[in-house]
Amino acid sequence: MKKSDEPLFNAKKINNRVVSLSCKIEKDFYLEDLVVVCVLKGAFIFAADLIRYIGFCECILDFVKISSYGSGTESSGNIILTKDLEIGIRDKNVLIVDDILDTGASLSYLVNLLGSRDPKTLRTCVLLDKPERRKHKIQADYVGFEIENQFVIGYGLDYNEKYRELPGIYTLKEF
Repeated sequence: MKKSDEPLFNAKKINNRVVSLSCKIEKDFYLEDLVVVCVLKGAFIFAADLIRYIGFCECILDFVKISSYGSGTESSGNIILTKDLEIGIRDKNVLIVDDILDTGASLSYLVNLLGSRDPKTLRTCVLLDKPERRKHKIQADYVGFEIENQFVIGYGLDYNEKYRELPGIYTLKEF
């Protein structure tokens, strides 16, 4: 596997979109507390950048980790929660931040899990959305970019734990 030579989205384009998303989120939660739930590992860079730009609401950051990929490029569809929240979210505004909305299995799982804990509000934010791959009826409230069905790496997204450090988002190609 090899990354594409040119990024699908370069660092500047990603940053501009993150700023735009943070403004929308800030407007929706103006002067309110917001629990940002970062889905590890893929969304950690996106979530960090996003909360840096949210200025008029207090952010509390927590993490969950789920697995559905293993070591391949296709989701197994079997969701496993490997790290749960450390704080309670009852009666709190919650924003799930994930790297990619693909089949919808992972995000649906998290929305159902966290929704059962009685948050005041529960919204979702994804960096990338692949609507043509959707198998579950779910849409994110905030979307960075819509992309075609391709495997992408960089800006936190990986292939076998590699390429997360890339500042842009690239497609992964076979040799």
